[in-house]
Amino acid sequence: MNTFKKTTLALAITALAGGAMAQSAPAPAPAPEKSPITANVTVVNDYRYRGISQSNFKPAIQGGFDYAHESGFYIGNWNSSISWISDAYTAADNSQTISAPLEMDFYAGFKKELIGEGFASDIGVLQYYYPIGGTMSASLNTTARRSDANRQTTSQSPNTTEAYIAQNFTFGPVNGFVKFSYALTNIFGFYNSKGSYYPDLTVNYDTGFEGIILNSHVGYQKITNTIGQNDFSYTDWKLGITKDFGGGLSANVSYVGTNAKTVAGTPLYSTPNAPFKSTGKAGGLISLTKTF
Repeated sequence: MNTFKKTTLALAITALAGGAMAQSAPAPAPAPEKSPITANVTVVNDYRYRGISQSNFKPAIQGGFDYAHESGFYIGNWNSSISWISDAYTAADNSQTISAPLEMDFYAGFKKELIGEGFASDIGVLQYYYPIGGTMSASLNTTARRSDANRQTTSQSPNTTEAYIAQNFTFGPVNGFVKFSYALTNIFGFYNSKGSYYPDLTVNYDTGFEGIILNSHVGYQKITNTIGQNDFSYTDWKLGITKDFGGGLSANVSYVGTNAKTVAGTPLYSTPNAPFKSTGKAGGLISLTKTF
């Protein structure tokens, strides 16, 4: 949050000018009222969520809007192109025709600087919604797939509801947040995964040079009720640089990765076709964002 402070020199000039200057100088124009609604659009070479590619390493377009009330209440929507749902079901059963090109996130919560300036506390609920065309056929031998590495191809809905709580912090040029997300439903189509959780930490450093900000992030995605050796839980991380060009335009270059596991030579988070590669493998990201 930016704060306006008068310098000692400005105070001295005001004192010397006295009441005459105050009476003769025109009243300053009021600052434009800040809109409670903001919007954003992003293009990125690969949509990574919690370190896992959602677009099979292909580019994605993203965008959304937020409404923030002065009371601290906020509500918003964010969307991105994806391919992971249709990729997974097509690979599991070529007879299926599943269309799921979009992720839609709806969220609402309360965010307020309860501790002090620069220390906003945040609590809310987030709904991940995936509009799907076609049928998730039960012919995928649901019972068998509940007990192997294919927990995401068991005709389970990928729609997910999470509750979250976060604490933002600011220490001079350093800012970030610590957050804990908890799945109130099955998470992202995993069978029997209610209660999964994701704690994460993000720290940014404003270099003060040419609008350059250094970014870092680490998180741990716990998928509950592990089945045998097929533990889909993993840690993800990110290191990056953001350049603020002003006017709401910024660019980011990052390097992200995970330690998502491989079982019997096949990654648990896998590309749909051979040769199978982990969708959580380390890789570079480049994005351009415009905020309105």
